[in-house]
Amino acid sequence: MEVTKSARKDDQGEVGSDLSERIKAATKDNHVRAENTQLMLSYQKGQITLPQYKVLLCSLYEIYKALEEELDRNSSHPAVAPIYFPQELARLESLESDLEFFFGAAWRKKVIVPAATHRYEQRLRQIGREKPELLVAHAYTRYLGDLSGGQVLGKITQKSLGLSGRDGLSFFSFPGVSSPNRFKQLYRSRMNSVELTEDETAAVLEEAVAAFELNIQVFDDLQKMLSVAAETSDQSEGGGVKTSLFPSSPIMQFTVGVCVALTTIGVGLYSF
Repeated sequence: MEVTKSARKDDQGEVGSDLSERIKAATKDNHVRAENTQLMLSYQKGQITLPQYKVLLCSLYEIYKALEEELDRNSSHPAVAPIYFPQELARLESLESDLEFFFGAAWRKKVIVPAATHRYEQRLRQIGREKPELLVAHAYTRYLGDLSGGQVLGKITQKSLGLSGRDGLSFFSFPGVSSPNRFKQLYRSRMNSVELTEDETAAVLEEAVAAFELNIQVFDDLQKMLSVAAETSDQSEGGGVKTSLFPSSPIMQFTVGVCVALTTIGVGLYSF
């Protein structure tokens, strides 16, 4: 089997053949598109509400449930085994803890997610069944994004919501990782050691781009929904009936929440 060779950037600074470098290069334009969104910038300024964060957790829960169940099921696959770190990286239990904190013991009955989240979940299930090597792209973009941006986002969220302790913020904490930077180096090294054919490598790169595109498509849809909500609010106020731009209905809470979820991905990935 012909496999790709590992190589660092050359003396001219060109991207080498390490998988981590190639993913970063392949998704560069997606980074730029995501980081310039209005709602991402708003989150970084600390403009996040409790309803937004609660719905963010719901979406992240469904995504990580699918990702981690597929990683567990394919843990012995030659492409997955080197980057399988459940003790250090798994987010599912943390998300369950956060959801119980905010929603109570019956939180599972209150989880609301959009069609876009289901599409992402379905994609993870599909590649887990058919092409497990593509899980590498999703695991890399999600986990290293969490490690890179988690500390900053955790502090922003804590301050914005006025939380006095760490309850409700478990998602941002990695107790099994003493040094995020050193662990990211280890993770990249492990991922770069995975033996893939050129066709498989190309497919992983395409999947990394696809992961971003799924989220950007969701973001575009959410912006349209927010515009409609704003117009509806303006029209109602014009008719003498005042309504909030972000009512407490599940659909609008979800709308803003997923925008925040995109922020989590974006902020982290720029620090790779």
